Amino acid sequence: MIDWKRVDELRMEIGADGFAEVADMFLEEADQAVRSLLSGLPSGEIEGQLHFVKGSALNLGLTDLASICQDGERKAAAGYGALVDIGKVAAVYQASRKVLLAGLVDTCAVVSAA
Repeated sequence: MIDWKRVDELRMEIGADGFAEVADMFLEEADQAVRSLLSGLPSGEIEGQLHFVKGSALNLGLTDLASICQDGERKAAAGYGALVDIGKVAAVYQASRKVLLAGLVDTCAVVSAA
């Protein structure tokens, strides 16, 4: 679900404080993106929201989330936005978020979104 090696690499690249800021920003913006998706966006906007979440998820090592977003993004790009399982995207996001926050707490990282 989470590539902890990627999380550690990012933390090393930008430092603990920078990482906490990036994680906070991701969670805040991803929460909003998922709420937007659940609210019933027009088909043309689904691809952009999924692309954003996918990119951010990859950056933070959330591999399962990135994968499901990529699948949905491809469907939306092909004109099949109505076939994207937004509920599944939201569920994978929530599960990934929970595991990420628990893992960050376990490694003593302070993330205000907890």
